[in-house]
Amino acid sequence: MIEEKIRKELENAKNTVDDIDSMLNSSDINADKIIELSKKRSQLIEIVILYTELIQIEKSIEENNELLTDPEFKSLAEEELLQLKSRLLIVEDKIKFEVRPKDPLDSKDVIIEIRAGAGGDEAALFASDLLRMYLRYCERKKWSMEIINKSEIGLGGVKEVIASINGKDIYSFMKFESGVHRVQRVPATETSGRVHTSTATVVVLPEVDDIEIEINEKDLRIDTYRASGAGGQHVNKTDSAVRITHIPSGIVVQNQDGKSQHQNRQRAMRVLSAKLFETQQSQKEEDMSKTRKLLVGGGDRSEKIRTYNFPQGRVSDHRINLTLHKLDYILDGDLDELNNELYKNYINEESGVS
Repeated sequence: MIEEKIRKELENAKNTVDDIDSMLNSSDINADKIIELSKKRSQLIEIVILYTELIQIEKSIEENNELLTDPEFKSLAEEELLQLKSRLLIVEDKIKFEVRPKDPLDSKDVIIEIRAGAGGDEAALFASDLLRMYLRYCERKKWSMEIINKSEIGLGGVKEVIASINGKDIYSFMKFESGVHRVQRVPATETSGRVHTSTATVVVLPEVDDIEIEINEKDLRIDTYRASGAGGQHVNKTDSAVRITHIPSGIVVQNQDGKSQHQNRQRAMRVLSAKLFETQQSQKEEDMSKTRKLLVGGGDRSEKIRTYNFPQGRVSDHRINLTLHKLDYILDGDLDELNNELYKNYINEESGVS
């Protein structure tokens, strides 16, 4: 059920889009105004489309309810009502998601770090699986991912990977991925067929602009060294790799995957800025609820958040006690159902709904 207050806001949004469309069709509108109006329209059109569908569904439900009194059309009306009411719930959930309280960081691009945890080579292989999962998720969402730094092992696994993801409202989707991810499966190298448990950690940080975080050059220690490959061998003859230490906080970042020392330094500074910003945000969030801190990313990342169980083909998110028997789909980047349930729980916690 959509509250009356929200309905009025949706109606206002629809009227605004109608007005914008009229102005855009005007012959005496200039280029700057077109850009301004088009940007405003793009911010409203998705929710307006949902609202229009909501009105159409409600009208169809009303018409079919009237047909229930007609013996000739009763069975047909009942069948259509079931479909309409099912679709109505979906549209209402989508509207509630769109009008949810906005985290000011939701529109940010992100820096994501994936590290192999307990489990040796199998943990590194699992970290590689998580990287592919997020790459596929980016493809589905039409986001772009850029690998900033990557440390591999010879079996196709990764010890650590840092990447940036750019697109629309990325942090709002990705912030729930921070934490310890656990896998239960038979490793490829296991001859006896025993199920092993391994872990990888994921950290998602909002990427910030220079104006949002100030870094004093005097607080930095910058070291350069030669980049190395998976086996530890040097892959170039110049000191192009960069390690930056932020002395006051003790945060250390490094990058070697760029083509030059300058590019590696730029990339490392982006990661450092994100980490310093996240540290500031965590301090501000100390007084917030435990659930909010965990979900937004200010909580204890040593907490196990999700298990990927291969023998049973299931994925369980321990924060919301949700289990989906869709392991293959999820590892192929189909994360929307999981994300939507996490967001519903987050909104309920924010509003005090149990």
